[in-house]
Amino acid sequence: MAQADIGVFGGSGFYSFLEDVEEVKVDTPYGPPSGKYLLGEIGGKKVAFLPRHGRDHEYPPHMINYRANVWGMKSLGVSKIIGPGASGSLNKDIGLGHFVVCDQYIDRTKRRRDTYHDGPVAAHVSSADPFCPTLRRAVAAKAKELGITVHERGTVVVVQGPRFSTRAESKWFTANGWDTINMTAYPEAHLARELELCYVNICLVTDYDVGLSDDPDVPPVTAAEVGRVFGDNNNRLKDLLFAVIPDLDHARDCVCASALDEARL
Repeated sequence: MAQADIGVFGGSGFYSFLEDVEEVKVDTPYGPPSGKYLLGEIGGKKVAFLPRHGRDHEYPPHMINYRANVWGMKSLGVSKIIGPGASGSLNKDIGLGHFVVCDQYIDRTKRRRDTYHDGPVAAHVSSADPFCPTLRRAVAAKAKELGITVHERGTVVVVQGPRFSTRAESKWFTANGWDTINMTAYPEAHLARELELCYVNICLVTDYDVGLSDDPDVPPVTAAEVGRVFGDNNNRLKDLLFAVIPDLDHARDCVCASALDEARL
């Protein structure tokens, strides 16, 4: 089977960015992934790309086969995954078009298949620091070099979807000091950790969540504005990926690479 070094999951509206790709179908013990993996090369690094929602956005967030998607990346040889996703802001200081390289998540999903360890051997993998610190530093530093407004840490609330939050829920998230909201960072990040893969989440802020709409300092969101920010974010994301991926080396001295060492009783 074809091999890759770096994996990239595409989020809403981000369905392609590689040229001269080889399409690879991967079978997994957990069923089919969201589609064929697209393999190409960036700066000498072999890259596997998969739109997590499918190429036609046929899989809503609660129906994505996250286990198959992440397993497929590992089976291709990937050791590092970049997982960007369109997100809403819960913090008026995190504006439209900003990138947030999260260091924590809050799981508000339900009924998702979120572990590979269903028995008979149990493993309890730490989630204290759920995103790879090495990848986070690399992505944030490169974003700054490119002039992208980036927040080097933040907490993303992951909701079940496909519905958006009520005003009460959104205000509660903001009151807790959480920063962004999306529907896909969990269990994607945790499954990567269970397979000892490095994973970084990048929240691409396209709108202010509904709980901020009563704040007089926050401008009201329009569909036209969301569309504009969405397109700009994707363009900046592509620039960031093409800049950071060639600089990622094979060394792994982070917690991700040994996540299972002390996970079994």
